[in-house]
Amino acid sequence: MGQGMIKDESDLSSIKLPSVSNFRLDGLRALVTGASRGLGLGASLALAHAGARVCMLARNRQNLEEAARMLEGKGYKVEILVADVQDKKKIDELLLAEEPFDILVNNAGTNQPQAFLEVEEKVYDQIINLNLRATFFLSQTIARRMQAEGRHGSIINITSQMGRVGGEQRTAYCASKHGLEGLTKAMALDLAIYGIRVNAIAPTFIETDLTKSSLTEGSRRVAIIARIPLGRLGKVEDITGAVVFLASSASALITGESIAVDGGWTAV
Repeated sequence: MGQGMIKDESDLSSIKLPSVSNFRLDGLRALVTGASRGLGLGASLALAHAGARVCMLARNRQNLEEAARMLEGKGYKVEILVADVQDKKKIDELLLAEEPFDILVNNAGTNQPQAFLEVEEKVYDQIINLNLRATFFLSQTIARRMQAEGRHGSIINITSQMGRVGGEQRTAYCASKHGLEGLTKAMALDLAIYGIRVNAIAPTFIETDLTKSSLTEGSRRVAIIARIPLGRLGKVEDITGAVVFLASSASALITGESIAVDGGWTAV
């Protein structure tokens, strides 16, 4: 009989099956930034579907209310917060008045493609302030509350494949996303003692309502897809599974990691 094989039925008594991974989020409260469109809306839907109580945050009230109605039309109950994540004072006031959160998805971000020699200080500041600075301080506020309440939470930063490689006309954007990848690792180390996990998701080019027009140009679309080994652009639903995984106890031993959802772009 081979090594490790069961000799007789009595040996079964010593075998203990592992528990099945749990992807449910029932009873947990989640905050998603940039939640009115694209990945933020998709993440809000996925978290609500998994049982979380979702609070959607964005700066445009009309768009946010419309997005919330879409989810409520599917039977999900959601809350909304209207604020610019770059306004630290306003964000702090809002969040301190809220019930504590167990899950944070830092999705709000921006990009203005320009060649390095053409980037103006104003554009640089807009990209860095939203993509990196706002994420830093909003996460700090949420994590302080988690720590004070003794909640073992999960913080998920939406970075980019451009946080791992360079990209033409994306110097400021790459700087912000590389910074966010590093921030994810450092936050994970500082917050592990409190049972707060911090991870990132790094998508490739994703087709959303906001990006669709820029990705429909024939030659550009072909050039992008040619660099993706799986041969297609990403969809919002390609990202939302990773969001639920990292938010749930199924990823309980994962922190300081970045999951590339890029079709193999950065594997080449």
